[in-house]
Amino acid sequence: MEKEIVFEERQYMGHNRLSIMWRMILALFCFIGYYWSENPKPVQVSVFYIGSYPIQDIPNSGKIFFLLGLFILVISSVLIYILHIHTRVFKGYMIIDGFWNSRKVKIDFGTINYIRKGRYKKNIFRRAVYNLHSKGIIRFYTSGQEFIELKDNAGFTYRIGTQRSEELIALIRLEVKS
Repeated sequence: MEKEIVFEERQYMGHNRLSIMWRMILALFCFIGYYWSENPKPVQVSVFYIGSYPIQDIPNSGKIFFLLGLFILVISSVLIYILHIHTRVFKGYMIIDGFWNSRKVKIDFGTINYIRKGRYKKNIFRRAVYNLHSKGIIRFYTSGQEFIELKDNAGFTYRIGTQRSEELIALIRLEVKS
């Protein structure tokens, strides 16, 4: 029998800025390639010289770029609905569940001895991570600007990215005190 959930937050893959940026750049290059195939004549633009389309002999070669660009946009829109991190707080512990078949991480509040709320530096190049062990910190992040840092008696430091940090830290502090 499952205990009552005190706090729940879901973060989805499609909301990560770095991933969105890479997918949009790839789609843009695909659409530029399609345009270049449809207008293959060389162009002289002040400093740059854009030569003619290199594979003019193959008919419909540029349509592959167009279809690939559309495919990237469709994948990008589907990723908005794919769950990356599911954070649940129960009485006495927290479970962070991840992407498809990744391991669940259970953090017992009885072992927590330090809690703080922090803010990430301004950076759009922050990739989505789940259970990443790096430099002594276990990271969980999809999107957002704030995180909760927990340290336990065993020396583990958990940094959990969240979009509702005020609510989460208040609940964790309440659970740790009791």
